[in-house]
Amino acid sequence: MKRRRLGRSGLVVSEICLGTMTFGSMADEATSLRILDRAYDAGIDFLDVAEVYPVPPDRGWAGRSEEIVGKWLAGKPRDAVFVATKVAGPGGGWFQAPVRNGRTALDRHSIARAVDASLARLGTDYIDLYQTHWPDPDLPIEETLEGLARVVDEGKVRAIGCSNQTAYGLTKSLWAADAHGLPRYETIQNNWSLLNRRFEDALAEVCRREQVSLLPYSPIAGGVLSGKYLDGAWPAGARFTWYREHSPRTQAMARRFVNAKTLESTRRFAAIAADAGLPLVTLGVAWTLAHDFVGSTIVGATRPEQLDDLVRGAETTLPEELRAACDAITREILYPMG
Repeated sequence: MKRRRLGRSGLVVSEICLGTMTFGSMADEATSLRILDRAYDAGIDFLDVAEVYPVPPDRGWAGRSEEIVGKWLAGKPRDAVFVATKVAGPGGGWFQAPVRNGRTALDRHSIARAVDASLARLGTDYIDLYQTHWPDPDLPIEETLEGLARVVDEGKVRAIGCSNQTAYGLTKSLWAADAHGLPRYETIQNNWSLLNRRFEDALAEVCRREQVSLLPYSPIAGGVLSGKYLDGAWPAGARFTWYREHSPRTQAMARRFVNAKTLESTRRFAAIAADAGLPLVTLGVAWTLAHDFVGSTIVGATRPEQLDDLVRGAETTLPEELRAACDAITREILYPMG
């Protein structure tokens, strides 16, 4: 497994990061531990967790994923694994944490409490990468960065990052860090895949110019790029099947990822992958790693064997003509220009 540096930090991690969002919900503890073992054996040394995980939340309790990862970490040399986790921020409405105006806060006090709670669940004395899960536009970014600076200075966190952030938000945070001598976000974790390329509008330029590494999540679009939703299928137990059946909010999310355009694009991408002799999910992961602003691509699994074709994406170099064919599908179906 090849490795890449995250931003300007000293963290050098595997090109594939194992996401743990399903641990304790769609994957029970025993299955989660087997997934972790298989990932580690494949050369993955980078794990991504969050205080709000698992998702879907009604199948587990917030913090359960960190507890499972902590149990697994207890049997490994701590410096052999890079652990990333997140403080929720205002988008973490599923998680009952310290709140401000009914929302999870990113102030100094709440960050300090959240770090300590995550450390306890993970059973470790430091976190390699600590990320804000959702931004808080109503709170001065200096307040959040000062809270993060404190836990860095205390040795509880090595580097910091953000998630679900905008180009303006990332740029403003980098300016504030420079202006006030505070730690900078070394990574940004956003949704990005062949079916969702909005990151490339402006954020990709910010990342390149400022040396911030993207950690793309949902590189196979929450499973859509596996092809399992083609032909009107809604597989039992699948994420968007649950979203479709759960609430108006999650139904809207399902429609955003499973619709006529994404399914037709998936069908076309599948044909390209087949011609190249690749599993479709391998194409999806390899495509993300072909971009210079990517630090490590986050993949998830509910069964250990699902990892094999995903990990293969790190071993696959896509020829330029194949990438061009993918771009043509994007322009024709997903983002047609006038």
